Amino acid sequence: MKVSLILAALFLSGAALGADTGPAREEPGDALMGKAREAVKRQDWAGAANLLKEAVAVNPGSADTHNLYAYSLRKSANPDMNLVFKHYNEALKIDPKHRGAHEYIGEAYLMVGNVAKAKEHLATLDKLCFFACSEHADLKKAIAAHEAKSK
Repeated sequence: MKVSLILAALFLSGAALGADTGPAREEPGDALMGKAREAVKRQDWAGAANLLKEAVAVNPGSADTHNLYAYSLRKSANPDMNLVFKHYNEALKIDPKHRGAHEYIGEAYLMVGNVAKAKEHLATLDKLCFFACSEHADLKKAIAAHEAKSK
């Protein structure tokens, strides 16, 4: 009996492995995202924003794309904060548990002086990060720095 169960398990596991042997599926906008990430690394905020605007048009259902687009806009010289919030909120609408979007929208709220909203996103990160996560630590540090500067 045990031998037949072991053989059945091996057979089924082999069948499951064979079911997904094709190449990774490329998502629309992946090439643009790659170029945008390179621009972000170079701190070419305008270049990244232009690429990400196109990536959002190609793949509007990607929380990561909206998040990175908002981030590149926020880091630019004269950010349009309405557009920044629009895309962070869209990222969170698509994926309410997107830790990066919660951190970054919290930082955006600090830029406009809304500490209470930043703390709301910190509280959400506290719930999302069962164990410590960098997004929670970074936003907590940004809030503390903002409050210290405001005193």
